[in-house]
Amino acid sequence: MLNNTDATGFDITCHPDDLKSRDFIQHPKVIVEVLSPSTTSYDRGDKFKYYRQVPSLQEYVLVDSESNSVEIYRRRDGKMWLCNYYEAGEAIALESIEFQCPIELLYERVTFEVRS
Repeated sequence: MLNNTDATGFDITCHPDDLKSRDFIQHPKVIVEVLSPSTTSYDRGDKFKYYRQVPSLQEYVLVDSESNSVEIYRRRDGKMWLCNYYEAGEAIALESIEFQCPIELLYERVTFEVRS
Protein backbone atom coordinates (compact mmCIF):
# COMPACT_ATOMS: atom_id res chain seq x y z
CA MET A 1 0.00 0.00 0.00
CA LEU A 2 2.73 2.50 0.93
CA ASN A 3 5.97 2.54 -1.01
CA ASN A 4 9.16 4.57 -0.95
CA THR A 5 7.67 7.27 -3.19
CA ASP A 6 4.91 8.13 -0.69
CA ALA A 7 6.02 11.12 1.34
CA THR A 8 5.26 10.34 4.96
CA GLY A 9 7.04 11.34 8.14
CA PHE A 10 7.58 7.75 9.13
CA ASP A 11 5.57 4.57 9.39
CA ILE A 12 5.51 1.95 12.14
CA THR A 13 4.76 -1.64 11.29
CA CYS A 14 4.94 -4.85 13.29
CA HIS A 15 3.66 -7.15 10.57
CA PRO A 16 6.12 -9.96 9.63
CA ASP A 17 5.64 -9.39 5.89
CA ASP A 18 6.55 -5.71 6.24
CA LEU A 19 9.66 -6.49 8.28
CA LYS A 20 11.06 -8.49 5.34
CA SER A 21 10.45 -5.71 2.81
CA ARG A 22 12.85 -2.84 2.17
CA ASP A 23 10.62 -0.69 -0.06
CA PHE A 24 7.01 -1.51 0.62
CA ILE A 25 4.85 -1.32 3.74
CA GLN A 26 1.47 -3.00 3.45
CA HIS A 27 0.40 -3.13 7.08
CA PRO A 28 1.34 0.08 8.95
CA LYS A 29 0.00 0.41 12.50
CA VAL A 30 1.02 4.05 12.91
CA ILE A 31 1.75 6.76 10.37
CA VAL A 32 3.36 10.01 11.51
CA GLU A 33 3.24 13.19 9.43
CA VAL A 34 5.12 16.38 10.21
CA LEU A 35 2.87 19.18 9.04
CA SER A 36 4.22 22.08 7.04
CA PRO A 37 2.24 25.15 6.00
CA SER A 38 2.21 23.98 2.38
CA THR A 39 0.98 20.42 3.10
CA THR A 40 -1.33 20.81 6.11
CA SER A 41 -4.57 20.78 4.11
CA TYR A 42 -3.49 17.77 2.07
CA ASP A 43 -2.28 15.83 5.14
CA ARG A 44 -5.55 16.44 6.98
CA GLY A 45 -7.74 15.91 3.92
CA ASP A 46 -7.03 13.69 0.92
CA LYS A 47 -4.02 11.94 2.43
CA PHE A 48 -5.91 11.04 5.62
CA LYS A 49 -8.87 9.89 3.52
CA TYR A 50 -6.47 7.55 1.68
CA TYR A 51 -4.87 6.30 4.91
CA ARG A 52 -8.27 5.54 6.49
CA GLN A 53 -8.68 2.83 3.84
CA VAL A 54 -5.64 0.94 5.21
CA PRO A 55 -7.16 -1.80 7.43
CA SER A 56 -4.08 -2.22 9.64
CA LEU A 57 -3.73 1.50 10.43
CA GLN A 58 -4.63 2.20 14.05
CA GLU A 59 -3.20 5.69 14.60
CA TYR A 60 -2.45 8.69 12.40
CA VAL A 61 -0.21 11.28 14.05
CA LEU A 62 0.09 14.89 12.91
CA VAL A 63 3.04 16.79 14.37
CA ASP A 64 2.83 20.57 13.99
CA SER A 65 6.03 22.12 12.65
CA GLU A 66 5.13 25.60 13.88
CA SER A 67 4.11 24.97 17.51
CA ASN A 68 4.32 22.36 20.26
CA SER A 69 1.16 20.51 19.31
CA VAL A 70 0.30 17.03 18.14
CA GLU A 71 -2.96 15.48 16.97
CA ILE A 72 -3.46 11.73 17.16
CA TYR A 73 -6.35 10.14 15.27
CA ARG A 74 -7.25 6.67 16.57
CA ARG A 75 -9.39 4.10 14.81
CA ARG A 76 -12.41 3.03 16.84
CA ASP A 77 -15.03 0.49 15.80
CA GLY A 78 -13.96 0.05 12.19
CA LYS A 79 -14.59 3.34 10.41
CA MET A 80 -14.88 5.72 13.35
CA TRP A 81 -11.82 7.86 14.19
CA LEU A 82 -11.32 9.71 17.47
CA CYS A 83 -8.92 12.67 17.67
CA ASN A 84 -6.87 13.63 20.73
CA TYR A 85 -4.99 16.93 20.90
CA TYR A 86 -1.76 17.33 22.84
CA GLU A 87 0.12 20.52 23.71
CA ALA A 88 3.24 21.59 25.60
CA GLY A 89 3.40 20.04 29.06
CA GLU A 90 1.47 16.91 28.08
CA ALA A 91 2.59 13.39 27.20
CA ILE A 92 1.52 11.81 23.93
CA ALA A 93 0.42 8.18 23.89
CA LEU A 94 0.42 5.78 20.95
CA GLU A 95 -1.89 3.06 22.22
CA SER A 96 -1.34 0.65 19.32
CA ILE A 97 2.36 0.26 20.12
CA GLU A 98 2.22 1.04 23.86
CA PHE A 99 4.44 4.13 23.56
CA GLN A 100 4.36 7.31 25.64
CA CYS A 101 6.63 10.34 25.80
CA PRO A 102 6.45 13.99 26.81
CA ILE A 103 5.61 16.18 23.84
CA GLU A 104 8.76 18.22 24.56
CA LEU A 105 10.86 15.21 23.57
CA LEU A 106 9.47 15.44 20.02
CA TYR A 107 10.51 19.08 19.83
CA GLU A 108 13.93 18.73 21.42
CA ARG A 109 16.38 21.13 19.73
CA VAL A 110 13.56 22.75 17.71
CA THR A 111 13.37 26.54 17.75
CA PHE A 112 10.19 28.14 16.49
CA GLU A 113 10.21 31.40 14.55
CA VAL A 114 8.77 34.32 16.46
CA ARG A 115 5.94 35.89 14.47
CA SER A 116 5.62 39.64 14.60
